Order: sequence, then structure tokens, then C-alpha cells
Amino acid sequence: MLLKNQVEWALHCCSILSALPADVRLSTKALSEFHGIPKEYLSKALQALSSAGLVEGTLGPKGGYRLAKSAREITFLEIVEAIEGRKRTFNCTEIRGNNPCNPADQTYTKPCGIARIMWNADEAWRDSLRGVTLQDLNDNLEDDLTEEELQESLNWLLSYK
Repeated sequence: MLLKNQVEWALHCCSILSALPADVRLSTKALSEFHGIPKEYLSKALQALSSAGLVEGTLGPKGGYRLAKSAREITFLEIVEAIEGRKRTFNCTEIRGNNPCNPADQTYTKPCGIARIMWNADEAWRDSLRGVTLQDLNDNLEDDLTEEELQESLNWLLSYK
């Protein structure tokens, strides 16, 4: 399974938005320049997050995005599904029915074993992402970044023109 680049971008942007003071919004341009990603494509990802009710966007010179809910209420799965949709990652096309040794009137009453295993695996990774919130990520950021690095990044974003 390969997720779209926009999933990574959306997760990073939501992480940043979760660290902002409540009255601050960040523009798509600021977020795209901070991450070095194309503004037009990031805009589509942010629109998808907005449609899913995860971020709020406003237009105008002081417009931009902020989280629509607290970081404790937004799971990684919600962000992934806002970008990728909720479809299963495995599509069973019932090729077992093509077996030339099957009787002509062969019918199957339940999904094949491969489909069941793949669907269980799909649900397992969704359960894992469902159990992780943006706040969980924030609580562990000091494992990856120093306080100075975090503050420098926040200052850059807040002073962006």
C-alpha cells in the first residue's frame, strides 16, 4: 500500500496547526514554504481536511487555516481518510471463480480467505492510526526536536508575511 504524498503533508501541517495559539491561522503559502512543497497541491490537501471538518479555513489577508477541533480530538486515521478516503486498501475481484477446475455452477457464499486476511490487516492499521491523536504526537515531539528547534520553527511560522 502506498499513500499519497498529501497524507504526509496533511499530517505535518496538522501537527503545526495544533501548536498554534487559538487565534492564529497559517496561510497555505506559509505552510508550503515551510515544508518545501507545492502550494497548489497542498491547497487541495487542506481543502480535503476542511471538508472533513478537521481544519477551518478563512480567506483574506489575515486568512489561513487552523484546527477545527483540539489536537486530542483528531486522530491520524481521520487525517489519512480525509485525504485518501475510506475505501479498503485491498479490492477482491474474486479471481478464484476463474479456476478452470471449478464446476460450472460454482457459487461462493463468503469472501475468500485471502480477502478476509487482507481486510483484517487493513482494519489493523486503521485501528492503530485510530488510536493516535495529534496530541499524542505533540507529547512526543521532544524525542525528535529540541525545545529551541520547536520554538524557532514556531517563530518562523508566526512571523511569516
